[in-house]
Amino acid sequence: MYRSLIYVAAVTQMREPTFLILTALAGGPRHGYGIIQEVTTLSAARVTLLPGTLYTALDRLTAQGLVEPDREEVVDGRLRRYYRLTSTGLDALRTETARLRQLTAAAETRLRALRPRTA
Repeated sequence: MYRSLIYVAAVTQMREPTFLILTALAGGPRHGYGIIQEVTTLSAARVTLLPGTLYTALDRLTAQGLVEPDREEVVDGRLRRYYRLTSTGLDALRTETARLRQLTAAAETRLRALRPRTA
């Protein structure tokens, strides 16, 4: 039973790029390049998604029901597809945000408890 609890926790934990993509879409529908730019901004340039990585992630997130295509438009002769967060995706983002908040609070509590050692 202990082992299955660990497995469930590992499955529900979201990877950082996924969290950032969902966070980018929480602001409204965006096209691929717009998502890439927003993820770079949100992460203070720590995470830079390549187009192939992004579209693979968007395909996976679409299959999981977390995002869905919003609309398409042609700009300068190129097709631009917009994606939006689904209600399931919003719930997943809220759940992950709460999980991260709880972990951060626990770490901050322990860090505040540290006392500088005297020499």
